[in-house]
Amino acid sequence: MRGVPPRRARLLVVFLGLALAGPTVSYGSPHQDPLPSWNDLGAKRALTTFVERVTRTGSPDFVPEADRIAVFDNDGTLWSEMPLYFQAAYIFDRLRELAPAHPEWKQTEPFAAALEGNVRSALSGGAPALLALAAATHAGVTTEEFRQNVRRWLTTARHPEKNRPYPELVFQPMLEALAYLRANGFTTYIVSGGGIDFMRVFAHEVYDIPPEQVIGSQSRAAYEVRDGTPVLRKLPEIEFVNDGAGKPIGIHQHIGRRPIAAFGNSDGDFEMLEWTTSGPGARLGVLVHHDDAEREWAYDRESDIGRLARGLDEGPGRGWTVVSMKRDWRSIHPPAATAQPAASDRGDATPKTADRPPGDATS
Repeated sequence: MRGVPPRRARLLVVFLGLALAGPTVSYGSPHQDPLPSWNDLGAKRALTTFVERVTRTGSPDFVPEADRIAVFDNDGTLWSEMPLYFQAAYIFDRLRELAPAHPEWKQTEPFAAALEGNVRSALSGGAPALLALAAATHAGVTTEEFRQNVRRWLTTARHPEKNRPYPELVFQPMLEALAYLRANGFTTYIVSGGGIDFMRVFAHEVYDIPPEQVIGSQSRAAYEVRDGTPVLRKLPEIEFVNDGAGKPIGIHQHIGRRPIAAFGNSDGDFEMLEWTTSGPGARLGVLVHHDDAEREWAYDRESDIGRLARGLDEGPGRGWTVVSMKRDWRSIHPPAATAQPAASDRGDATPKTADRPPGDATS
């Protein structure tokens, strides 16, 4: 990993992936408001007006269903991302779980700092440190073993500040937006800097997005036969980082069509929105602005996590919609009772996340 830029190095944490068993969305009567968690303000109107323009037969902006593609970043766009990317929280919890079998970690960095809960110090070593942490928690296991480990963590770990399971920290307004778009003939994709294997564990159950519609950062894998059974083993090597300019590339490689709608929350999503909205016809670009310190968190320009500066400066001039969580959303997260993990998936992981990592973080 020598020569990996710091911004890319930070994403080695993210490539590992994320959560599950979330709420479902049902609207009953077709005359009911499909976006009840959105206030009737500019952001909601921009979304509904766009959908009407591209789906109404006879409209000059009509788009066939095959081309109604909407892409969504995950961290900070579909669920919370503070005080640490949820995927990174998994890494540190997994290290603590494995630590009894590795007493040498207590005298070896970055493991010693990680086991002490000092996230900033553990990640200060850049790419080599991140690769070591990733290898210790992910490499060597099969893709099925990895899926089981992530699934168990997601059904037992609780957010250190909200004291709720991580899957419950999805955004109810975005669940409604996903369902609303699909009800109008859209195909919805996740396009995230997060790990593709990790997100595929939870995406279908939380967002109703199947694994083949998840695009993320990827590690390499190897095919081998264990005890007569073919398996795929995860390797401690990066195949592709799906962030910044990598997002349009990932979309092209996985989908082969330019989306007509893109949703993000940080400058790491800028190129995705730029590429999406530069195409012909009606286009929609949306940025979720975290400006609600009371119900969630307030951060943008100076944040290590989900930094949003260029998007705030240039987005409105490009016709993008900036969603104010404080003004545009009636609620942030679903009620706790609507997102209960399945009993068969419960384990005994215990989350202990500390301070956030340094660096220019994006989603």
